[in-house]
Amino acid sequence: MKDAFILDQNFENTDFTRFPLEKGEYENCTFKNCSFEYGNLSGFSFTDCEFTGCNLSMTKLASTSFRDVFFMGCKMLGLQFNDCNALACLLSLMAVFCIIQFSTRLP
Repeated sequence: MKDAFILDQNFENTDFTRFPLEKGEYENCTFKNCSFEYGNLSGFSFTDCEFTGCNLSMTKLASTSFRDVFFMGCKMLGLQFNDCNALACLLSLMAVFCIIQFSTRLP
């Protein structure tokens, strides 16, 4: 089954821990006051997306891509950014007024 391609969608006040986000590519989407806590975004791709007031704490990010993604006022505790797609993650990620605590594994 092919992954979804979602363009220009707005998601607001959605609990993705109860109703998981469809796996795929998200472009120019906004996520406002959504919860991804302890969820799994492995293999997802986010391009030109905005996350505002979201809880992404402890979310799995294996092979996740973040390209030109903006986070504002988000809770991002325990994220493993080192599991993201190395070519498309922290190179273009901006976080403003967020609670961020992440760890990396030592080799």
